[in-house]
Amino acid sequence: MYARMTTIRVRDGKFDEAIGIAKDSIAPLAKEQPGFVNLLALTDSDDGEVVLISLWETEGDLQAGEDNGYYEDQIGKLSTILDGRAMRENYTVDTLA
Repeated sequence: MYARMTTIRVRDGKFDEAIGIAKDSIAPLAKEQPGFVNLLALTDSDDGEVVLISLWETEGDLQAGEDNGYYEDQIGKLSTILDGRAMRENYTVDTLA
């Protein structure tokens, strides 16, 4: 399994809006992507930080979303409420327990 971790910081007063966009718009479209497994959100409302972790069956599935513009389209939905740039990192997932 593979993971994409995207870290964003949102503008003051926009935290709930960011979570709403992720839940109501980004997550439903992620479910339609080939090889998508799950989307997790790690949140810190005090700092306005959100870490979105998407899980993918194969590295090719993860990469396809970047190659076809899907990923950029989803981040674009958050563009007006971001405080800075979204940071993206890709990982291999190992199950330990």
